[in-house]
Amino acid sequence: MPSTTAPIITCRDLTKVYRMGTQEVFALRGVNLDFTEGEMTAIMGPSGSGKSTLMNLIGALDVPTSGELTIKGRPLSKLNRDELADLRNETIGFVFQQFNLLHRASALANVKLPLLYSRTPIEDATARARECLEMVGLGDRMDHRPMQLSGGQQQRVAIARALAGRPSILLADEPTGALDTKTSEEIMELLTGLASDGITVILVTHEPEVADYATRQIHFRDGQVERDERKSA
Repeated sequence: MPSTTAPIITCRDLTKVYRMGTQEVFALRGVNLDFTEGEMTAIMGPSGSGKSTLMNLIGALDVPTSGELTIKGRPLSKLNRDELADLRNETIGFVFQQFNLLHRASALANVKLPLLYSRTPIEDATARARECLEMVGLGDRMDHRPMQLSGGQQQRVAIARALAGRPSILLADEPTGALDTKTSEEIMELLTGLASDGITVILVTHEPEVADYATRQIHFRDGQVERDERKSA
């Protein structure tokens, strides 16, 4: 259940404008949202509605044109480049539709890689990578390369990699888009379990069946929140 404490993410009057030649394109138009710890939210809307732009801002991969985004009480506009990189490494995990795995590396090596980038000692990185692969049900596939794994197993490796840094927030962009129905259900059950464990899960999806797993659905249109609905207890 969502916490009653302060939101882990706050968005205040977020606007994002892209300039294409002499033309201005508004991707977000004054968005105000809060996300609480352990909440699973589905972001929906047609292409170009602003949902992916919002995810990029929350992930500190882009900056708003105006407005303020705060994560764990820290206004992102006040952080320098190194501090933003630390925030991404320590607080946010990313899962994508395309698994973005290194094809010549084992599952264990793929999960361990971001920990090594963050200068975690190799013994600790290996232990944590093993722990995360066990967590997603791949304890017996650690030495397999991506091409030796099914699509669902590859996405589990990607989720394990996202969990390796013990993030408070997990951002998933169309995490089931490349998977069949049964495998999608397995991945969504895994993400639901992570939210139950206190991780804030925010996912972008076009699929109502996927969004139904979330306790909250936010629908975007033309850069604005059209509907924000929570499931009744």
